[in-house]
This record gives sequence, C-alpha cells and structure tokens, in this order.
Amino acid sequence: MNAAVILDFDRRPSAVPYMVRGIMPVTRHVDLAPQISARWHGHRAKRHELAAFNRVAGLPPAGTTLPLLYPHTFGFRLAMAILTHPGFPVPIWGVLQTRNHLVQHRDIEVDEPLDFETRVMRGRVVPKGAEFDLHTTVHVEAALAWESIVTFFTRGRFGEPGPASPLTRSPSDIGPLAAEWTMRDADHWKFGGFTGDYNGIHIWNWYARRLGFHRAFYHPPRVLGECLARLPRGASMDARDGRLRLDAWLKGPVPHGATVRMHATTTASAATFALFAEDERPSIVGRLEVPVVGSVGSVGSVGSHDPAAAAWWPQAAAQLQEPSWLETST
Repeated sequence: MNAAVILDFDRRPSAVPYMVRGIMPVTRHVDLAPQISARWHGHRAKRHELAAFNRVAGLPPAGTTLPLLYPHTFGFRLAMAILTHPGFPVPIWGVLQTRNHLVQHRDIEVDEPLDFETRVMRGRVVPKGAEFDLHTTVHVEAALAWESIVTFFTRGRFGEPGPASPLTRSPSDIGPLAAEWTMRDADHWKFGGFTGDYNGIHIWNWYARRLGFHRAFYHPPRVLGECLARLPRGASMDARDGRLRLDAWLKGPVPHGATVRMHATTTASAATFALFAEDERPSIVGRLEVPVVGSVGSVGSVGSHDPAAAAWWPQAAAQLQEPSWLETST
C-alpha cells in the first residue's frame, strides 16, 4: 500500500499543475483504496463571481445564502487535484463522472468562510470496470454544513464484481413534461474557471469530435442549475431550515446548444426530474428533496425519501466506508 497523500491548500487550487499532470504519462498502481485527500481552507465566495456563476448556471440572482450547487462546483478543484495525482490508480482521461449525491445541512451565508475536504473512499469492482467515490465535506467554523459523494467510473479489469452500490439505482417515475428550452451556447471557458475543469471536451467542438462526440458538452453542474431553476417545487420545500438534498444520475452528455426537455413529478417535499437531450433516453435523472428532520447525519445515512428507496440510501454507509488510513493520517 502506498503512503498516504494529503494535499493542503490555503488558497484556491491553481488548475495549471493538475491540468498539466493530467496529460503527463505516469506509471499507475492498481489500488481500489488510494490514500489521497485534499483540503482547502478559508474559501470565501466573491460576490461578483457568485453573480456570474448564477447567471451562467441559469440560477436566480444571489441572495444572502449560497446555492446548493456552489460548493459542488467550486470545490471540484479538489477532485481534479486528486484525480490527476500520480497516486490515483487510473489517469483522469479514463474516468467518467456518473453520480452526484449532495446534502446541505443548513443554509450557508455568502460571507461565511468555507473549509473544503475531499477524500477518496474505498473503490469497488463493477461489471466492465471499477467505481471510485470522492467524499467532500464543507465545514463552517468546524461545523458540517454541506457534503457530497461524487462517483467516477473507469473501464478495465479489476477482478470479480462485488455488490453494487445502493446509490446506483435512479428513480423511474419521471412524470409529465415540465419545461423545454434551448441551452445557451456560451461561457464554457468561464464555467471551466468555476469548476477548475478545463477539459477540452467541455469547451471545443473540434476537440470533442476527436474523441468521438459530434459536439462538446456542458459541465454537469451547469446543466443541473438549469434544471433546478425550472423544477416545480413542493409546498414544503421553501420551509426547510436550509436542509436540502440532490441526487443526480449522469447518464449521457448534454451537447452545447442542445434543445432539451425536462419531465418532472412533484410531491410536497420532493421533486423528481429527467432531462432529455436529443435522445430517447434521459441524459440526467435527478431528485431534489427536503430530508426528513433528524435523519441528516452524513451523506451515507440520510433518511429515505420514500419506502421504495428506504432499502438503498441508508445502506450507503455500509458500502461507502472510508478506509482505515483516514483515521490515522490526518
């Protein structure tokens, strides 16, 4: 087992080192529990940048609190630093982001300092490859305010597949048509600056075509912002004390300038949606909900949103255990 790696940043991580690392040839060691974590201390949102983020992502103008997608988007630089690190078992160009699970425990004021931490959780062998979960937490004055699990898939032979993650299954009831619009084909480089992900597949059509796509496609958080801005809300979703949870299954790309349609179904405390982009299959399936009071501990133990889901979300803690090195290396 390789030695634990802890990446510490006291300012916004620069994209230059990890984007360069991403294209450098490195000998990789297959390890489903790579000991890599990254921390970024004391980040404060800049109001002009927050306004630009909300505008590009299609979200309402900024109020006094940060939107749910802000920590997910701006904290993604830590994921990039980890995925491009020589100690990560596969090169970043060989991984595909497949699932996002975000939990906001309370409202975060725009002026509050944020302490980010991202850790690689134990990977698992799946059919056709392996999955790695990156667990990110955001603390405000030492109190947990927000967290996520982002799952990446890589093709290859890693052994016999084990049990699937309980987070694998997406909702099947997508509901009637709720909105249809054309995605704005602009500001792709700017959004890359928010995420720290300047992968050309999100920016240039010519680059995407070289990789087999007919057009470049959007960063996932930008598409999620467009969906959340148009998503019908249940009656109790505004009286939530800051608690909010978003699950998103990323099933296919959304090309630049695509005309998309969103189907949705809504209850008093939750809304499920599916976004279609030039295909009969959804590109994104998601669920936004207010977690049950008292059920929000960590992202692996959030209370279920309906009886059918009760069997899989709370079980996440059992399959997404942090490796033991985390207890001794920090």
